[in-house]
Amino acid sequence: MLYLIGLGLNSESISKESLEIIKRCKRIYLDNYTVDFPYSIGELGEIIGKKIIPLGREKVENLEIIDEAKKMDIAFLVYGSPLTATTHITLIQEALASGIKYKVFHNASILDAVSETGLQLYKFGKIASMPMWKPEKNFTPDSFMEIVKENQSIKAHSLILIDIGLDFEEALKQLEKSAEKYSVKLKKIIICQSLGTKRGKIMYRDIEEAREFSGVKKPYCIIIPGELHFLEQDFLRTFE
Repeated sequence: MLYLIGLGLNSESISKESLEIIKRCKRIYLDNYTVDFPYSIGELGEIIGKKIIPLGREKVENLEIIDEAKKMDIAFLVYGSPLTATTHITLIQEALASGIKYKVFHNASILDAVSETGLQLYKFGKIASMPMWKPEKNFTPDSFMEIVKENQSIKAHSLILIDIGLDFEEALKQLEKSAEKYSVKLKKIIICQSLGTKRGKIMYRDIEEAREFSGVKKPYCIIIPGELHFLEQDFLRTFE
């Protein structure tokens, strides 16, 4: 059987029910490629009490763990919510096609945590992902800003998830260059750092002021607000 288990936002957020399931599993895998963890794998291992095997994108996408789940109980741990990444939905599809039973244990994710900014969740538009640019390989995708522009056309907020390994200073540069290309005017942005952990922090700054925050810790995300309700405006002043 395959168990997809959400870890939540900090090392102690895993549910009691999930811990009981993990005790029964022969192998414990960890998605190690979709997010910069705010804690160490060793710290998580101490809480779980079993050996954790980190898996990169290739190992997950080639569906090796599905073959193993035919023979034994497998736990696949995911930071935040287990079904945010498209690849994880594919695991379920393959399990169904192979006649393998599965169960999902949900948990909190950044999609829940951004409500701490005071922005109303139903006013968010499409979620965008900012990849890490590699100019030396002529890889500078900026279509995430097209999503932002589309959201702004309906006055919606834009949540931009930042690629693993991308430092804050570089993310701001990519943000500005992409905004210029798509004629998106950047006013004040919201930076959310490690929400749900002891390092959690929210900043509401214009782009120039944001450059001063070189110490932003991973994981973090950026929100470009759409039209703000007066209650949202009042709450955001808390983070200025």
